Amino acid sequence: MIITQTPLRISFLGGGTDYPEYYLKYGGETLATSINQYTTITIHRLTQFVDYRVRVHYSHLESAGKVDDVQHSGARECLRFFGIEGGLETYYADDLPARTGLGSSSAATVGLLHALHAMKGETVSQEQLAKEAIHVEREMIKDRVGSQDQYISALGGFRHLEFLPDGTVRAERVPVPRERLHDLEKRLLLLYTGRQRTAHEVLDEQAERTKAGRNDADLSELKGLVKRGIEVLSGTGDLAEFGSLLHHGWELKRRLSSKVSTPQIDELYLCAREAGAVGGKLLGAGSGGFLLLFVEPEQREHVRQALAELKEAPFAFEEHGSRIIFNDARNP
Repeated sequence: MIITQTPLRISFLGGGTDYPEYYLKYGGETLATSINQYTTITIHRLTQFVDYRVRVHYSHLESAGKVDDVQHSGARECLRFFGIEGGLETYYADDLPARTGLGSSSAATVGLLHALHAMKGETVSQEQLAKEAIHVEREMIKDRVGSQDQYISALGGFRHLEFLPDGTVRAERVPVPRERLHDLEKRLLLLYTGRQRTAHEVLDEQAERTKAGRNDADLSELKGLVKRGIEVLSGTGDLAEFGSLLHHGWELKRRLSSKVSTPQIDELYLCAREAGAVGGKLLGAGSGGFLLLFVEPEQREHVRQALAELKEAPFAFEEHGSRIIFNDARNP
């Protein structure tokens, strides 16, 4: 048995510029962090006493005679990536709901790839895990995915990611003192809107607009916010400016596609601002999932009460990335 633990992520600034439709032409940048909420993957070999070759446990239970019959695309394509034809059972467990803008699908891909490498007795770098996850998701599953989620989940930490036109990705830690990061944590609220969605439902229109160049100006401005965000966090000035940057970024992101937001989400965000939130954004592709808000400590309770119908997800930043937390070599 092998168990991996892979963190979910929060993306603050630059989202949308990590998609190849944009960064292969102009380069992209994002500012993001992993958090202490996880996707946990468990794998173990099947014995000869079962009448199926693959079993996958997630929100459904699948028992298949061959890998090609597995409906869970992430599990199926990870097994194909390794040339595994069966004899394996896989369990997915998420600390927070999937399809909510926290990068859970990429975390699951990274975590399963990590476990399968360990099953084969292979040591793999975190950067290689990120590259392999992008390949599996983009080339094998054929999902519309960016390139930040896989790197943040694999490497962990508070990072400035750069996506170069030649396809190279740089993932540097942001030099922010621990106490400064703690002060930022105290000003962030993560609230669940109650709506799950698949990213491709939201991203098709955005991708077409980006390919046509209609999002170029907004994406360029979104990318530019990253540098200022790093300056604010690395400095000693008022952190409220970071909240204002989130607000500006959200206004820009809403223009990328008509599906990024909804009237209900706009109303929730306006309500949060009126109650004292400096800024914020909907995480991930949009249209549902988790709402991230920047709120000064003295205003947090006001905002919580104003959005009392939304469930809060407490979290902290984490820095380890994907890890193997159990490996029983006697029964891998």
